[in-house]
Formats: sequence, C-alpha cells, structure tokens
Amino acid sequence: MRKSRRQIANRVIEAIGVTLVALDLVIFFAVYRPLGDKLAAEARIHEELRQTAHNQQVRVELLKKFEATVPSAGKGLDDFITNRIPPRREAFSTAAHLIHRLADASSVKVTTLAYHLDTDHHDPLERLQLDISAQGSYAGLLKFSHALETANDFVLVREFTLSPGDNGALSLRLGADVYVTP
Repeated sequence: MRKSRRQIANRVIEAIGVTLVALDLVIFFAVYRPLGDKLAAEARIHEELRQTAHNQQVRVELLKKFEATVPSAGKGLDDFITNRIPPRREAFSTAAHLIHRLADASSVKVTTLAYHLDTDHHDPLERLQLDISAQGSYAGLLKFSHALETANDFVLVREFTLSPGDNGALSLRLGADVYVTP
C-alpha cells in the first residue's frame, strides 16, 4: 500500500506539475506574449513620435532663424528690384543705353538691335528679349559680351554666335533677356 500511495502522490504531483507547466504555457502564449508584442509596438510608436517631435523642433528653430532674416532679405530684394531692375516704361531706353555704352567701351559697332517684350509669362518680372548684332575684333566682341553678361542690370545672355563678317572683322549675334518690373 505504501507503494501505491507513493505512486498516487507522485502521479498527483506530476499531474499538478504538468498542469502548472501547461497553465504557464497558456499564460505565456495567451497573455504575456501578446502584451510583450503590444509593448514593443508601443515602444516603436513612442520612438517614432519622439523622433518626429525632435525633427519638428529642429524645423521650428530653423524657421525662427529664417524669420529673423526675412526683414533684411526683404529689404535686400527691394533694393535689388529698385536699383538693378528698370521699370517697364524705361526698359527700352535703359537697354539701348547699356548696349551702346558697352559697345563703345569695347570698340564694337552695333549693327542691329531688336526688342521684344515677352508678356506671355505671368512671373513677377517681365522679360524684354534683345537680339543684338555687332561687328568688331574678336577681343572686342568677347569684351562686349562679357561686359553685357556681368552688367549691374539684371541681364541674362541666352545665345552667343560668332561668324565671319565684312573686311576681316567678326560678326556677333547675341540674344539676351533684360528683366523689368511691370
């Protein structure tokens, strides 16, 4: 009898042990693991939000710096428009005066000068297209085109063609845009 009581006690203890292990596995897979997954997901979301908040703080600081410089940039832009960009009503005479002054300084003869105001664009500045033909020496034509390109006025050289001209001189055909205020 003693043996059977021991066997019964061992089997009861084994059954309790197996039941506890099974209960432990059920609790692990039913409660602990899903909670751990949720916790990890929440930790990822928290980290992403923390990183987003940090990035937004960096942007706010950058915007504060820009906001501090905007008044001076606006003044610089106003100064640029006032001093470097002629008004539309003066654009033709300003462009002609600039071209002839640079041509004289470069010892170049302007043979033709044509204007075309491009009003198709709806930009803040209008574009006055210039088609210039000039004759002179190679050095003079290069000096003229360089002076036009680096002039204080808002001029953009868009085409530049050299070809043989009359009496050993070279001929220059140059397309440029002068930007004007409307």
